[in-house]
Amino acid sequence: MKRKILITGASGFVGFHLVSAAFEAGYEVHAAVRRSSQIADIEPFVEKFLYPDFNQISSLAALFSLEAYAYIIHAAAMTKAKSEAEMIAMNVGVTERLLEAAFRAPQPPIRFVFVSSLAAIGPVGYLDEPITEDTPYDPVTMYGRSKRDAEKMIRTKFIEKPVSIIRPTAVYGPREKDLFILFDTMNKGLDAYVGRAPQKLSFVYVKDLADVLLRACISPQEGLTIFNISDGRIYSRYEMAEIFKKTFRKKLIRIHVPYAIVKTVAQISQWLYRKSSQTPVIYPERLRELTAENWGCDITHAKQRLGYQPQYDLDNGLVDSLLWYKKNNWF
Repeated sequence: MKRKILITGASGFVGFHLVSAAFEAGYEVHAAVRRSSQIADIEPFVEKFLYPDFNQISSLAALFSLEAYAYIIHAAAMTKAKSEAEMIAMNVGVTERLLEAAFRAPQPPIRFVFVSSLAAIGPVGYLDEPITEDTPYDPVTMYGRSKRDAEKMIRTKFIEKPVSIIRPTAVYGPREKDLFILFDTMNKGLDAYVGRAPQKLSFVYVKDLADVLLRACISPQEGLTIFNISDGRIYSRYEMAEIFKKTFRKKLIRIHVPYAIVKTVAQISQWLYRKSSQTPVIYPERLRELTAENWGCDITHAKQRLGYQPQYDLDNGLVDSLLWYKKNNWF
């Protein structure tokens, strides 16, 4: 009999790859999505779609009692919001209710996997050692602070429960939309940077992330565990552009826009969007994240405890992604 797994955020970028990987691994996949979500692409992999009310612990508890999920992966999150309160309500409040309902069930999950982010820790100084699971919290964005608060809530209330916190760094791969803006700019011949300060960056290919999330479900662990996730390498700020040029044999014009100019643009953009339900492409917090000195992280813990061995570095993962974008007419 197939073991049942519930995946929240199943219709998103990471969700698509996670759902398909879980299906291929032999799970009976249940997908929690919004009624407005586009689900056609994941329908072949999903046994049951669910539209839970994340604000009602009682209805969530009833669902978990009925389905008796072996594993739950909570990948849904709000990445942009007009207020910090709104983001915390989603990224902390919903997570707390899911955990409470899951472990209230007569047959609680074997393991609950929470998808956090390296943004919960925040970047470190250029000369600092890579980020570890014990690096102090110092997030630089609203999103990072919400993930930090979710982690602190889990540490306070669920530390003895079978919960795994997975902190991926920047995730890329087919269907990803935020980094695609950068690739689309390159496709137009422009290789643009904010300032000239060197950076240490880290990335993880989405298929490797899906693999480690499923590993976190089944690997022997006791109580709460936390894992930083990247491909295990550290990159300069120019490496994506070099891979793009090599892949498409294209020349790019490299420019460095002064930080002060971009900061002014970010502040103006935030002011212009103040009454809009949308958020601008660049805003002050986003700028701090994009120009941070060091996002390098240590994945030794995940390798040792989960048997995580990344199959993709930036070179082969990005080539795979770029060719997918081209084949599917994204540019």
